[in-house]
Amino acid sequence: MAAVSEKRTKKRPAASDAAPKSKKVHLDKKEKSSNDKGKKRSVPVTLPIIEDAGLSSDEGFEDEQAARESHKAQRVLHDQRRAAKPHSALLVEAKEAWALARQKNLSKEERTKHVHALMEVIRGKVRDIVFKHDASRIVQTAVKYGGQKERNEIAVELKGKYKELAQNKYSKFLVTKLVRLCPAHRQSILLEFQGSVLRLLLHREASSVLADAFELYANAYERSLLLRDFYGKEASLFSLTAGSEDEKERSKKGMKGLIEGADKERKKRVMNAVKDNLTTIFNNPDKGAVSHAIVHRALWEYLVAVNDLEDEADREKLRREIFESCQDVLAEMVHTKDGSRVVREFIAQGTAKDRKHIVKTIKPHVERMCKDDEAQLVLFTAFDIIDDTKLTAKSLVADIVSSASTLYSSPQGRRSLMYLVSPRTRRHFTPAQISLLAETDAIRAQTRKGSEVVRDPGGSLIITEIMLYAEGDKTAASETLLKALTLPYPSADFSNPHLMSLPHSSRVYKTLLQGGPFSHTDKAIVRSPSFSPVEFAKRFVRIVGQENTLAMAKDDGAFVVAVLCERAKESEDNELKDVLKTWFSGDVRKELEEDKERRGRAVLLEQLAVLSIS
Repeated sequence: MAAVSEKRTKKRPAASDAAPKSKKVHLDKKEKSSNDKGKKRSVPVTLPIIEDAGLSSDEGFEDEQAARESHKAQRVLHDQRRAAKPHSALLVEAKEAWALARQKNLSKEERTKHVHALMEVIRGKVRDIVFKHDASRIVQTAVKYGGQKERNEIAVELKGKYKELAQNKYSKFLVTKLVRLCPAHRQSILLEFQGSVLRLLLHREASSVLADAFELYANAYERSLLLRDFYGKEASLFSLTAGSEDEKERSKKGMKGLIEGADKERKKRVMNAVKDNLTTIFNNPDKGAVSHAIVHRALWEYLVAVNDLEDEADREKLRREIFESCQDVLAEMVHTKDGSRVVREFIAQGTAKDRKHIVKTIKPHVERMCKDDEAQLVLFTAFDIIDDTKLTAKSLVADIVSSASTLYSSPQGRRSLMYLVSPRTRRHFTPAQISLLAETDAIRAQTRKGSEVVRDPGGSLIITEIMLYAEGDKTAASETLLKALTLPYPSADFSNPHLMSLPHSSRVYKTLLQGGPFSHTDKAIVRSPSFSPVEFAKRFVRIVGQENTLAMAKDDGAFVVAVLCERAKESEDNELKDVLKTWFSGDVRKELEEDKERRGRAVLLEQLAVLSIS
């Protein structure tokens, strides 16, 4: 200890003599550092400044020497560890070829040459290295700059690994590239996801892979492969032979093709599976799957299936359940075609409370919705359908007007402003856009309770005029009116009689079946060129059905049914005539003849005779 102390004492004068020089050097470095502002600071500015501990220059040199030796040892250890890893030599060689192939300023010939060299290194080893961060980028470069031959080679090598690759934060980008650039292998890649689509959609890494594949690159049949998992086990148990043309055509129809011709129980099982799977996604909004087009397509298919159910109570129950499960995430759907259609359907079918909730959900996003082709249709439908003008003015219109200065510069923004002034005008909206908006008109008519309008004497006159003389497709409106006749006839509730028991209401149906009103001046029916009574008669038979039609014929609806038979004679095909012949043959005809004096019975029998019903 004394020796060490003596040694330090002897050195101290030398250090003292060198001190001025050391201090000068120290100040020069400090000045140089302060003047050289372009360099990055070696330590964060938030750390406190450490005062000079008074060590000699020799001690500082020793510390620097020790640090240098330590770093050198660490570097050697790192190289040893890297060399011990599998395929280390391969990766070193691949990186050298990759560095050349990925350069930006290369001619086509040079790049092709380097890509071929890269493929020579990784060929047959792609599956072994692709999950590594740096190696994944190497393979992506080969796919990006290589020809179709090289891309297909890599796609074949990775067969059977795509589900695992999609869940890796590095290799997921490679899967998306292969889906986009290898159409011949796209179907086989997507087939590897089957059975795991729902889980992958909720996976942090894989979700975007499936979303991009479905929305950007897949064709109709390939999309159906991804959608099939939503339909549950029923889809695999009852699908036809995989790959057959028949199966492909049915698959393109999605859920509708799967349940087409199925019995009631099977439809119920499929619909329950879709509802449960969608609910799982809606209950996990933080996973991001609710914003993907594949989810919106599955939801739209489900709503279509619900609308096709015969029982109105079942329709309302299922629609209510699915709406309640997704009502808080509807703003995440408005940007896709199917998502926009779903939200518009909920607006059209929903109650006043539902619509208010939807408006509240989309309100924070109004300006961005105005600039999106699909999302703005949701706003337009809200303007068309929601009767609460105070709600729309305060929550939607005010935000659009306040954003006018940023909206007018884009075509979508201008349309949003124009709709407030001239909705659906052909000067600013294409026929396709108007047609899309018209999709909810039929539902709008139902929500406005069209049967109640027909029940009102004044309303029945308006309905007749609109149906006969308004321009446009009246299919949906016709079906709404005819569905009102499907209630049991006669009504058991005397305070709420069936429409056919009300003179002014039954006159509406008679006039529409005639094709126009009776003119007392001309003593003839004046047909409207804008309405087809024969088509209305066909829908009458299909929707109202045999039971109610016969019941009406035997009671207050005899005149209406007589005109129905009269239209059957005008039909170009014999289908309508044959149906009525079947309905009114045998005992039914005899029952009508037993009471010929009853009101309208003679006219009906006369028309039946013309149809040769015996």
